[in-house]
Amino acid sequence: MLSARRRWTVLAVCCLSMFLVGLDTTIVNVGLPAIGRGLGVETGGLEWTVDAYTIVLAGLLISSGALADRFGRRRVFQSGLMVFGAASLVCAMAPSVGALVAARAVQGIGASMLSPVALAIVVNAMPDPRERAQAIGVWASVFGLSMAVGPVTGGALVAGFGWRSLFWINAPVIVTALVLSAVFVPESRGPRARRLDVAGQTLLTVVIGVWVGVLIEGPRIGWTSPVALAGYGVASTATVGFVWVEARRHEPLMDLRLFRSPLFSSAVLGAVAVFVALNVTLLLNTLYLQHTRGFTPLAAGVATLPMALGATVCAPWSGRLVGRIGPRLPLTLAGGFIMAGGLCLVGLDRHTSVPLLLLAYLFIGIGFGFANAPITNTAVNGLPPARAGVAGAITSTARQVGSALGIALAGGLVANTGPAGLAHASRPGWILVAICGLLLFPLAHASRTKK
Repeated sequence: MLSARRRWTVLAVCCLSMFLVGLDTTIVNVGLPAIGRGLGVETGGLEWTVDAYTIVLAGLLISSGALADRFGRRRVFQSGLMVFGAASLVCAMAPSVGALVAARAVQGIGASMLSPVALAIVVNAMPDPRERAQAIGVWASVFGLSMAVGPVTGGALVAGFGWRSLFWINAPVIVTALVLSAVFVPESRGPRARRLDVAGQTLLTVVIGVWVGVLIEGPRIGWTSPVALAGYGVASTATVGFVWVEARRHEPLMDLRLFRSPLFSSAVLGAVAVFVALNVTLLLNTLYLQHTRGFTPLAAGVATLPMALGATVCAPWSGRLVGRIGPRLPLTLAGGFIMAGGLCLVGLDRHTSVPLLLLAYLFIGIGFGFANAPITNTAVNGLPPARAGVAGAITSTARQVGSALGIALAGGLVANTGPAGLAHASRPGWILVAICGLLLFPLAHASRTKK
């Protein structure tokens, strides 16, 4: 058994990697206008710059968790760091949008080897249930914080060093994480290796990629065009095929029986809703502040400081609440604050007061901070500790699906809209944010028995 200091050092190393994964999910948002100017990209191309990362990440997370249980969690974790770091360097030097999108997709491959594996390493290192719950709360808090501070960090980097610095910044973090993981993180595996589900993995990737792709390209190609209709057909067939294949496999990629549990289902659905709300907020905020209000990237990033502050203060508080009384209260608070933040901006126009904008961002940040710990804790405790990699992967997949959907939906609302009409066009997005918050109330009720 590891000493207490060693256990919490392992947690710190894993949190460092997760901070990087979460940061790269949102740090690019505030730099999108600068990337667009630098590479001559329209809004649709900018969406792919973000979603190429999240789609690949979402599609491969579960398989990466299973691979780690089979071949060694530290080994897969370190491999993910190296892939992520190499792809980051290619992103920083990308000569065209095509190269950038491709490199972002490879970044997603590396990130998929970090997220569930880091959580499995933490769970394996913390045998005491109470200590494990605290560690999961810290882990979820760090991941949530990284998502919230991404825009602030991105704005500062773009202002000081240009948009390519958004990717150069990953290099020193990767090197540090590699060294620390080699020194402090012990190797571990699942007690029984599961077979890889190639058919399920392929179908899941098609389901996520095609559905999100249709949402992104729909405004450009037309929602009833032959290409769009073909996309609906492919995505629907792949969805049905995925359910059919997984229901019949002895060791499926995603055990659909887990979703019979209201607790586990609430965690997964809650993760999707929260991350849809966050990413709708981040993209609409970036475009509105920079295109409509004329803010610089740094000013747009600074405007999200209340969001980062809310997440920073409330995420660890939420983790402590989950450990003491369960997830119901934190989820209720999360839903209330996210809904309030969305409702603040349903009447957004070109002259909406800055204090109201900051208040809305604060509310959403508070809600986001309260949401992550109960969602992660519920999901992990829905499976035996030996399946921790799979539990973390399913929850992380839900988060990234929510991120991809949020970007696609927000981008679709404002596609082909000029600066003058962007505020009005984005109003349905703020209604969607409020609805996402509202969805957390029944999910909190479903989790009322979790202690």
